Amino acid sequence: MTQRLYIDVHVVQTVPPANLNRDDQGNPKEAVFGGVRRSRVSSQAWKRATRRHFDTQVPEPDRATRTKRIAQELTTRIARNTGLERDESARLAEALLAQLGLSQGKKASDTAYLLFYGNAQLDAVAALVADRATDLVALEEKALAEEVKRLPVVESFSTGHPVGVALFGRMVADIPKLNVDAAVQVAHAISTHETQLEFDYFTAVDDQNERGETGAGMIGTIGFNSATLYRYATVGFAQLVENLGGDTGAALDALDGFIGSFVLSAPTGYQNSFAHRTRPSLVSVVVRADQPVNLVSAFEEPVAAKAGIQAESARRLAVAYTDEARTWGDAPLYGAASHVFTTDEPRAKDTAEALTRAFGESVPFADLRTALRTHITSALGEEA
Repeated sequence: MTQRLYIDVHVVQTVPPANLNRDDQGNPKEAVFGGVRRSRVSSQAWKRATRRHFDTQVPEPDRATRTKRIAQELTTRIARNTGLERDESARLAEALLAQLGLSQGKKASDTAYLLFYGNAQLDAVAALVADRATDLVALEEKALAEEVKRLPVVESFSTGHPVGVALFGRMVADIPKLNVDAAVQVAHAISTHETQLEFDYFTAVDDQNERGETGAGMIGTIGFNSATLYRYATVGFAQLVENLGGDTGAALDALDGFIGSFVLSAPTGYQNSFAHRTRPSLVSVVVRADQPVNLVSAFEEPVAAKAGIQAESARRLAVAYTDEARTWGDAPLYGAASHVFTTDEPRAKDTAEALTRAFGESVPFADLRTALRTHITSALGEEA
């Protein structure tokens, strides 16, 4: 059994005026923490951004898809593989998916919920009928259902999970046999300081206005705020290995890909309006054998603007990391960081020194990822 290891990822990232993740009123999501209102980006929003970024790094068959339209996707594959008409392919797809017991959605061809599956898994299901499609489609409904029952449809979705499903898991409340425990947990990102909701009043002028015609063709408002965010995620490495069928090498690749995508991704809400994409000022990775540790308590007292929010947020994170290890006496197995703070800048000097005490000298992000993989490989080697 793989040693119990948790890889915590801590990120401090400053975002300009933006509306990354809107609420039901169309305004940026918020939360009260430490007695003041903070900017918030939901874990679901950043997980989706991470997953979509991750998918750009892997071949299409190795990607995962989350949709209610699995029947349509399977129909397309069957039609492509067999040359059957689409209505005939749809009939086979319906018979195959009936083995899963999925609840039907409002549309006859949709499921009642989003189903997360691997593209290769769905390819495997389509291949189950590729050689017999013409014979199967000629059967009456009852005979077709009986024939399809003998095919390993459930097994195709229960094994060979793509990295996306292995990382983020799959929850199907009414079909426990399809569930996959997630290896990743992602916290809601919150600002390290108090934020205020602001509104952009905008107008759009009609380019075809007649001479002398005044007034806007459209007016409206968009809510926004700006924030330095604390972002946190953790990966249970043993669970990830299990989800990937015991393949430690694949788990190391998945971990590295997740860290890269989590750090470099961002939700795309109103991206064209605000061009809000930035990169973090601090990324730290911590390997623990006891439990994941979210360091958000470092920001329970909101950072004051006069302190230099970005630098003070990073300094507090470093101090919280050091204090947590000293207080509980269970120092992490490994910690390292990449950051932009240097002792050459007077305002950032304290931050740089605190980060060095906590994580050692800053290293480039690519080197951080390489060193993390080397450390985990070494730890697993010692276990063996």
